[in-house]
Amino acid sequence: MTVPLDEALLRGLVPGVLGVLVRRGVDFAAAEDAVQEALVEAVRVWPADPPRDPKGWLVTVAWRRFLDATRSDAARRRREERVEEEPVPGPSGELDDSLQLYFLCAHPSLSPSSAVALTLRAVGGLTTRQIAEAYLVPEATMAQRISRAKRTIAGARLDRPGDVATVLRVLYLVFNEGYSGDVDLVAEAIRLARQLRAALDHPEVAGLLALMLLHSARRAARTAPDGSLVPLASQDRGRWDPAAIAEGVQILQTALSRDRLGEYQAQAAIAALHADAASAEETDWVQILEWYDELVRLTDSPVVRLNRVVAVAEADGSRAGLAALAELDPGLPRYAAVAAYLHERDGAPVTAARLYAEAARAATTLPERDHLTRQAARLNAQLT
Repeated sequence: MTVPLDEALLRGLVPGVLGVLVRRGVDFAAAEDAVQEALVEAVRVWPADPPRDPKGWLVTVAWRRFLDATRSDAARRRREERVEEEPVPGPSGELDDSLQLYFLCAHPSLSPSSAVALTLRAVGGLTTRQIAEAYLVPEATMAQRISRAKRTIAGARLDRPGDVATVLRVLYLVFNEGYSGDVDLVAEAIRLARQLRAALDHPEVAGLLALMLLHSARRAARTAPDGSLVPLASQDRGRWDPAAIAEGVQILQTALSRDRLGEYQAQAAIAALHADAASAEETDWVQILEWYDELVRLTDSPVVRLNRVVAVAEADGSRAGLAALAELDPGLPRYAAVAAYLHERDGAPVTAARLYAEAARAATTLPERDHLTRQAARLNAQLT
């Protein structure tokens, strides 16, 4: 009797199996190749003969594939004898192996794009084709990127604690890429963040997961049927996902109770205040501004300071917002868009229309450009 193959289970086992091989001293690229061969074998064998210990089965098959590819017959026999005496890691070992793999894929020597691609390949278990489709690049291009990343970290040692902040930045990059093709990178980032939270008891990991859940809860309301952007204030809040909001808030509250505030917890707190408001008019902008002040203190990020300007305007009026904006660099991304919004609120439609058009020319995505162009056209129509 055959049973359907649980592909989600297979993908979830990948980081643990890879981590076991890397911990045994296998080069990352060779380990990844061996695990992929084991996955192919699992697809062939498991429907008719599912193993009692899926992870142990994959570890054994991947290890043997590695031995077959790289060792002499004598060395292979010695290693096989040793591995059969070595117990397959239990739950705690699995978490340690997965965590090591997260740190390896977010190695500081990798560029952000390479770290993201390698994380999706090794930790997420996605194929090169799926990653290429998600990033809208040719499969060959993505294969080269992943190969270069593997070569870069060849021989990298994991004998020191990894940088949690780097891992979180990589996962947030995955989340912010959105989705296309048959791979939903938003859902994938949330899945990986859940896995990381299970492996690592850290309030910022929880903060990032909460932030992802709260942002993704608004996803269905962010675009109109024609694909155009819908600003937060105009979104149909009935289309927000209450279950995701409730889970995000609960995870955030638990993280905040540990009194180890970080930037992802602060961002999640801002998102939670937006989610808590029944309407745009009921948003607690004073408290949001307080959280932005915390976020500026934590990051000193110019982008955060620009976002804070909007909170200043909502809490204290457009003139206060414009005064705060004047302290920032006009070359910041989205500076012109924020300036346009504030000038419109301050009763200067001519200036606002000009700034919306300027912001549209600088927009990096088609939906954003179209939205800003429509804002400029709306004001210009009112002026004629």
